[in-house]
Amino acid sequence: MKLLPKNLEAIIFDLGGVVLNLNPQKTIESFAQLTGHPVEKVIKASNHELFKQFEKGLIDSSTFRRGLNQLLGTTLSDEALDNAWNAMLLDLPKDRLQLLGGLSNRFKTFVLSNTNEIHVTAFEETVRQVAEGNPIDAYFYKVYYSNKVGMRKPDAEIFELVMHENSLHPSKTLFIDDTLEHIESAKQLGLHTWHLTDQEELFAVFGNE
Repeated sequence: MKLLPKNLEAIIFDLGGVVLNLNPQKTIESFAQLTGHPVEKVIKASNHELFKQFEKGLIDSSTFRRGLNQLLGTTLSDEALDNAWNAMLLDLPKDRLQLLGGLSNRFKTFVLSNTNEIHVTAFEETVRQVAEGNPIDAYFYKVYYSNKVGMRKPDAEIFELVMHENSLHPSKTLFIDDTLEHIESAKQLGLHTWHLTDQEELFAVFGNE
């Protein structure tokens, strides 16, 4: 079981795959079904710079949708594109949200997510449904979305932004993410890290906090 650093003052959580259940494969499969393209072709298209631009907020939703249709050679409606794009967003277990939100009694807790305008609209609605109308901000000290700050993981600048704005010391801060590339970047900056591969481990570690 993961042991927390003794001098811990702050915890930075990834959103998808840590707080929110996530399955990117469902989006790949949805686009393959919509377009009739092989999964391999959809995966290749997903590596286009368009997606990073959207996550950094450099383009809006309309421009992203047009770009998707161009990439895929389709004329799909906004609704069809959004439904396929959001297919990766699964449920938000209320007990997990409450568990992590409760940690704010002991630590400064943050969310740091690579995301985009379409996903934010969808999962913020999920949070409101699960949390009786409360926004995700009610459970964490501060929430950072890549599309709002113009930066994305694993780039060092987004970690440095969170650390600087909140006067966090790397040696007293834990970063939890399900993507190894992001974990390695945080390690380079001196943060404690936890590569989360099983969300149930959060209860084992934080259940007694």
